[in-house]
Amino acid sequence: MAVYAVGSLRVIHGGTGMEQDLARIARLVLVAAFVSAPVGAVEIDGRIDPVEWQDAQHITDFRKVQPLTGEPGSLQTEAWVLATPEGLAVAFRNVQPANVPRSRQKLQRDFDEQVDRVNVFIDFDGDGRTGHAFTVSASGGIADEIITNENQFNSDWDGLWRHAVSEDEHGWSVELLIPWHTAPMRDGADGSRTLKVFLARVIGSTGERMAWPVASFERPRFLSDFAPITVQRYDQSLLAITPYVSGLYDNVGGGSDFNAGVDVFWKPSSRFQLTATVNPDFGQVESDNLVVNFGATETYISDKRPFFTENQGIFEFTTPSDDSQQLYTRRVGSTGDITAAIKANGSLGRANYGVFAADEDGATGRSYQALRLVRDFESQNLGAMLTRVDDPWRDREAMVLGLDHNWRPTARWNVRSRVLGSRIEQGDGRVQDMGATLWADYEMDRGWRQQWIAMHFGNDLEINDLGYLSRNSMNYLHWEVRRRFTDRPEDSRYASLDWRWRLSTTHNNRGDKLNNQFRVSRQGQLRNGGSEYAQLNVNSAGISDMLLRGNGVVRVPSNFSGNYEYERPRVGDWSHYYGFEAFSGGLSGNDRIGHAGWVGATYFVSDAFRVNASLTVIRRPDWLIWQGWDRPGLVGSFNGRETRLRAGLDWTLDERHELRVKLQTIGIAARAHGAWRFDPMGNAIASSEAIDDFNVRNLGFQVRYRYELAPLSHLYVVYARGGYERVAGEDGVDDALYDSFDLRDDEQLMVKLSYRFGL
Repeated sequence: MAVYAVGSLRVIHGGTGMEQDLARIARLVLVAAFVSAPVGAVEIDGRIDPVEWQDAQHITDFRKVQPLTGEPGSLQTEAWVLATPEGLAVAFRNVQPANVPRSRQKLQRDFDEQVDRVNVFIDFDGDGRTGHAFTVSASGGIADEIITNENQFNSDWDGLWRHAVSEDEHGWSVELLIPWHTAPMRDGADGSRTLKVFLARVIGSTGERMAWPVASFERPRFLSDFAPITVQRYDQSLLAITPYVSGLYDNVGGGSDFNAGVDVFWKPSSRFQLTATVNPDFGQVESDNLVVNFGATETYISDKRPFFTENQGIFEFTTPSDDSQQLYTRRVGSTGDITAAIKANGSLGRANYGVFAADEDGATGRSYQALRLVRDFESQNLGAMLTRVDDPWRDREAMVLGLDHNWRPTARWNVRSRVLGSRIEQGDGRVQDMGATLWADYEMDRGWRQQWIAMHFGNDLEINDLGYLSRNSMNYLHWEVRRRFTDRPEDSRYASLDWRWRLSTTHNNRGDKLNNQFRVSRQGQLRNGGSEYAQLNVNSAGISDMLLRGNGVVRVPSNFSGNYEYERPRVGDWSHYYGFEAFSGGLSGNDRIGHAGWVGATYFVSDAFRVNASLTVIRRPDWLIWQGWDRPGLVGSFNGRETRLRAGLDWTLDERHELRVKLQTIGIAARAHGAWRFDPMGNAIASSEAIDDFNVRNLGFQVRYRYELAPLSHLYVVYARGGYERVAGEDGVDDALYDSFDLRDDEQLMVKLSYRFGL
């Protein structure tokens, strides 16, 4: 008797007459199934059926990209890519013998742990503008991200896609199905569509990544180096409606609140997509990390709210300045509840567009709009974005126009330029200014690279009504040389080393030198799967023009900072990391040296249950803190001590149930040892004015239970408590940290239910 497999049916030949009759019936059922089933349908069950994948593109040439040697991967890996009516199907077969440990750790969505996993990165338009990343671990954990600006990853987005994993004694297999409604995409031509893809496999125990093609996000060009594949064109529409209800009880104020709203996702064709929300509930089921910031620069916080993360890549407009972007969605909802918001994006020929609008309610509410256009050419992209904020409360209208150009003249060069212009009308006045940035990366031979960056931001450039820019009034230049060493001997603890040397100079737009800097850094990938990083900065003397918040400048002497970090992924029941830093600064320069140290560890009770804790200790011997608008020219110098404690647990009860506990506390003790004012040239003048010692206590605690009713449909039960207090006093930093547990400014219990209906 013979048995063979076609699709997911097994057909029997030979045997008794009854068996032959059953076989004939099975064949008739099989033929009927093929007639009625979509051509190219694949069952996503983690078992790679040769018949299902017989028409797929078969890829076997996986080569090392971490370390970036281009050599064949150390373990046999195969992949298949097939376009089906339901989406792009991808399968991996990963050979992994018994002498190579397998990680079976249960993971929360968007994990970043070092485990066995596969990556599927797709640029649906093939123009190097936006990519979608899909990751599946050997234990079935998933992560998804948006890739913009060649190699910038954002994990805030959660997509709707399918996956399955199976394993046997010889290795493990993965199947994925990424629907065509994942992103708007161009039509293609002649019934086909050209995508660009990057497929990779990571061995958790060593950190080795093998991929096809040979591309790396450690290079300036990543998205542009994906491999083009031409597949049959399919169109897929989707209408998804996600209503929610939530209830919140305030245990401090004694009140309660009830909310309801709806999110709508509509994709009628491959070229157009619309997302809308009415009365969205942005209650905190996520908890941001605690930050105590006495500086003049705003702290950047990423946005995890679903409406703002869905297909946000079209609105990417960044500059080399840290975290800068023309559309910073955390602004929306900051001055009032959001009544409604809408976002549409799509394509017209080789041009992509996006439209965004949102309104806040209340007396201080604002309205926000953005329009984005991008045109793709053979070796370059050209784009523009216009944003507008109407702020009736302040009688203010803010408009920003940005132009961006990405140019890839050869395989070695990647050149990116940005121009920004702002116009602010407030009352009877108008202020406008502009900025521009240029950065170029050049890939040389034998691991050498160079980078040039130039930035200019005018004194009155203002994009922060809807964007984020850490500072204006800046002129910056840097030249950086890099060398990657991948030919390490087999007995070396390093699989690769990456050295960088940088020279930079920074001035404000009034001609004052902020500083010159020399930086050297080294990134090491270890053969045990760990990593380490070391960096040294040497800064010249210069001025600080932000410490006094526009009330003068401060001359600061030369200073330095140096740090080392080490991270080791899980071995047995433990993973850990640690690091330390030494630095100088303030008005004392290198005469007083500060230091910081941190250590953290995770203990795995089981693959599904883990606990973690970390401790950070910082000492700042000459900590300069502005004394506020009532004494705008006065700065206090403090001996500051800070301790941060984090702890928590993650318990993945099963694929749908998840419990997370997260505790963060900060204690600060600052002892004043001087008061300073400054002459017009920024020279420090000792002052006899009284400066008070102070303590800071900060607490954030959350217990969150999440149950997945269906994909992107969840029940959340969240208990949260927190508080912040700054008081005058002489208690030590240990007392401040201990006392933070008594804080109870907020204590809430929230229940939220959302369910996604797909039509």
